[in-house]
Amino acid sequence: MILEVATLDVRPGQEEAFEAAFRQASGIIAAMPGYASHQLQRCLERPNRYVLLVNWQTLEDHTIGFRGSPGYQEWKALLHHFYDPFPTVEHYAMVLDGGEL
Repeated sequence: MILEVATLDVRPGQEEAFEAAFRQASGIIAAMPGYASHQLQRCLERPNRYVLLVNWQTLEDHTIGFRGSPGYQEWKALLHHFYDPFPTVEHYAMVLDGGEL
């Protein structure tokens, strides 16, 4: 399992519109092959900052499958105009699960 972590800075004052668009876009990503789950969380200290956490079966499910799909073009149209600056996206692999402590 791969965790995609995207830091999303939304233009101030557009948070409500972004969240509505994201609810619509969620169905796009959830339908992708290799998708496992996702969460969108809002920062308490900076209310226009969000973190998107997406679990993928493989790195390629995100970087090739999703980003190369027609659904990604729809995702971009719904969401990318909200960001300033463009999001930083990184991928992580599990080292230790808290349940293993």
